[in-house]
Amino acid sequence: MPYLGSEDTVKELKRALSNPHVQTDHLRYRNVIQRVIRHMTQGVDVSSVFMEMVKASATIDIVQKKLVYLYMCTYAPLKPDLALLAINTLCKDCSDPNPMVRGLALRSMCSLRMPGIQEYIQQPILNGLRDKAAYVRRVAVLGCAKMQKLQGDYEVDGALVNELYSLLRDQDPIVVVNCLRALEEILAHEGGVVINKPIAHHLLNRMPDLDQWGQSEVLTFLLRYKPRCEEELFDILNLLDGYLKNSSSSVVMAATKLFLVLARDFPHVQADVLVRVKGPLLTACTSGSRELCFTALCHVRQIIDSLPGHFSSQYKKFFCSYSEPHYIKCQKMEVLCKLVNDENVQHILEELRDYCTDVSAELAQAAIFAIGNIARTYSEQCVRILTELLELKQEHITSAVVQVFRDLVWLCPQCIEYVAQPLSGCEEIIQDSEGKRALIWLLGIHGERVPNAPYILEDFVENIKSEPFSMVKLELLTAVARLFIARPAECQDTLGRLLYYCIEEEKDMAVRDRALFYYRLLQAGVEETKGILCSPTSDRSLRLLEEQTESSINEWVPDFNSLVPIYGKKQWAAMTASRVVDLHYADFSTDDSKREGKGERHR
Repeated sequence: MPYLGSEDTVKELKRALSNPHVQTDHLRYRNVIQRVIRHMTQGVDVSSVFMEMVKASATIDIVQKKLVYLYMCTYAPLKPDLALLAINTLCKDCSDPNPMVRGLALRSMCSLRMPGIQEYIQQPILNGLRDKAAYVRRVAVLGCAKMQKLQGDYEVDGALVNELYSLLRDQDPIVVVNCLRALEEILAHEGGVVINKPIAHHLLNRMPDLDQWGQSEVLTFLLRYKPRCEEELFDILNLLDGYLKNSSSSVVMAATKLFLVLARDFPHVQADVLVRVKGPLLTACTSGSRELCFTALCHVRQIIDSLPGHFSSQYKKFFCSYSEPHYIKCQKMEVLCKLVNDENVQHILEELRDYCTDVSAELAQAAIFAIGNIARTYSEQCVRILTELLELKQEHITSAVVQVFRDLVWLCPQCIEYVAQPLSGCEEIIQDSEGKRALIWLLGIHGERVPNAPYILEDFVENIKSEPFSMVKLELLTAVARLFIARPAECQDTLGRLLYYCIEEEKDMAVRDRALFYYRLLQAGVEETKGILCSPTSDRSLRLLEEQTESSINEWVPDFNSLVPIYGKKQWAAMTASRVVDLHYADFSTDDSKREGKGERHR
C-alpha cells in the first residue's frame, strides 16, 4: 500500500529532476537524487522517474553515479524497455578512464535483472577480466558467475573457464579468491573447481598475501587436493602450521579441518593438532560474540566425543556466567557432563546444583537433567543432590527430578533403593504431564518398595475426571494394573473404580481401549496378566559405569567447521534433503585421475 501523499511526492521529485536550474546546481541535483533513493527504500513507488534518473547518470560525480545505478538495478525489472537506454550509458562508463567508474558500471550491469541482458554484459565482462585495475578485475570475475546464473542450463563457456583459471595467478589476492568462488558456481554441475597440484601449491604460496576471509576460503578449497606422497603431505602441513594459531577463529577452524583431513592416516598428528587448537577453541568459548561462543562449544562437544579427557583439566572454562543467554548455558552444561571424572565430579556437581535454582525454569530443568546424565556414572552423589532439591517443593524442579529418577531407574533398577523414599509427597506438587507420567511409572514398576504407593495412585484415580492429559490416564491404567499384581489387596478397589470410569465414562477412545484390554486380560487370569504387564523392563546386569563407545576422529572430520555440529547430523540431513548439498569437501572416493584430467588444461 503506497504511503499517503506519495503521488504528490513523486510528481514533485520528477519536476525537480527535470528543472534545468536544479540540474546546473550539482549539490541540489544530488540532493534530489538522494531524496528519490530515500523514498525508494521506504517503499514509495518512484519508478515513474526512471527516465529522469537515467539522464542523471551522465555525470562525473561518482557519488551521484552510485545513487543512480542503485536506482536502475532496483527498477530495471519493472521498466525493461527504458532500462535498455541505461545500458548504453553503462557500456560507455565501462570504458571510462576512472577504474572506480568502470568497476561500478560493470557491477551495476551484472545486477540488472531483466531478460536478454546476457548479450550486453558478455563483452564488458571479458574486457574487465583483462583490465589493468585490480578493482575492475574483481568485479568482472564475480560478474562471470552472475552471467552463468542468468544463462541457466546453457553449456559452460570453456574459454571463460580457462580465463578464470589463468586469473588464479593474478597479482591481486582478492581476484584469486573471487576466481575460486566464481569457478565453484560456474562448474557446479561438474563438481566444482578443480584443485590440482600446481594450483594447490600456488594457493599455498599465496596464503600470506590473503586477508582472513581469503585464507579461510582457500583452506576450504584445499580440502579437495590429495597429496601424492607422504613428503608432500608434511610439506603442506609445515606451510600451514602457523595458521593453527591465527587471530581469526574462521582461519583456525579451516586450518584444523584441513590438518585433520590430510593427516587421516596419521592419528598421532591428528591428536597433536587437536591439542594445539585447544587454546584458540577455549578462547572462542569465552568470546564476547555469542554466535562464535555457541559455535565453538558445539565443536568442543564434537571433539570430546572422540577424546573424552581432552578438556578435562580446563573444565572451569565451561562454567556458566549469569549474563550468558540460555542456549549457551545449555551447551556448556552438556560439555560439563562429558568432562566429568573422579577428580572434578564434586566441583561440577556443585556448580550444576547452583543452576538448578535459577530463575529460569527451563534452565533449572536443564541443569537437573545434566545431573541426571552424570548420575549414570556417579549415582549416589547425584541422587543425594536431587533428593535435596525435592525439599524446595518447586513444581518445575520436582517434575524434573522425578523424570531423572525414572530414567535412572530404567537404566539401573537397583537405584530404586535411593529414590523410593523421596517420592512420597511429590504428587501434590507436580502439575505437568511429563512429571505426572514419570511419577506414576515409578509407582507402578517399583510400588512394592514405596509404602504408600497404592494411596498415591488412588489420589490420581479420584481426580481422573479433572485430569486434562490423556497420556497420564494411559500411564495410570498401566501403573495401577501392575501394582495390583504386586499388592492386590490394597489396589483391587482402586483398579475396579479406574476400569469402570475408563470403560463407561471416558470419551478418549485410546484410554477406553486400553481399559478394555486390561479388563479382558484380567479375566484371563492373574498369571497371564503378570506375564504381560510385569515382563522385564531392563537388564539388571546393566551397570551405570558402562562406557559409551567413543567415535573415531575420522568419523566427524568431514562435518567439522560446518553447520552439522550446530544442528546435528540427522536434523541437518533432513533440512537439506530437498536439495543437493555436498557437506564433505574431502571425498577421496572420487577417482582423482578423472578430476586431474579435467584440470590438466588449466595447469
